Amino acid sequence: MLTLRKKYSSRTTNSYHRFYKYNNIIKDLEVTRPNQVWVSDITYIRTLKGFCYLALITDMYSRKIVGYDISDSLELKGCVRALNKAIYQAKDIKQLIHHSDRGIQYCSNQYTQILKRKKIGISMTQENHCYENAMAERVNGILKDEFYLDQTFTDVAHAKRATKNAINLYNKIRLHLSLDYKTPNMVYLKTA
Repeated sequence: MLTLRKKYSSRTTNSYHRFYKYNNIIKDLEVTRPNQVWVSDITYIRTLKGFCYLALITDMYSRKIVGYDISDSLELKGCVRALNKAIYQAKDIKQLIHHSDRGIQYCSNQYTQILKRKKIGISMTQENHCYENAMAERVNGILKDEFYLDQTFTDVAHAKRATKNAINLYNKIRLHLSLDYKTPNMVYLKTA
């Protein structure tokens, strides 16, 4: 017998804001190498004291999570830390495109200025359409369903430890059918 679990959620995207919303420039793009397109998203993680928020940046070609950060609020700083980690670890970001939803964090002047300074193209979903950011949504689901980040953690520190472990396993151990049964790390490092 299966027991249906009650799912609690937190809204992480506010696309009703004053900042400029960029067009989707990856819609018909063929992704052929690492660091060509990074997809970003924010998801929530439950703790006994409320929610904390995981900002993820995933390489679209290899499916490797290249940057992440957990913070106790939806403020911009978590997304900026995740972006800076991704940029720091990347060897070559020439002609890179950053794709995200139209959330206020990704449209903010501070975030887009970092992308522009590094000459990273900016792409966003149209009308907050989650199917246009399906890979980022899929990675969120894998981390929650397969690596148990959907449970309730005691505090943010516990959530951070579990997330670090889950991302490590996802990048280095989990085989992907779409990658011919290779890990994201294998594909990213082989062709980067």
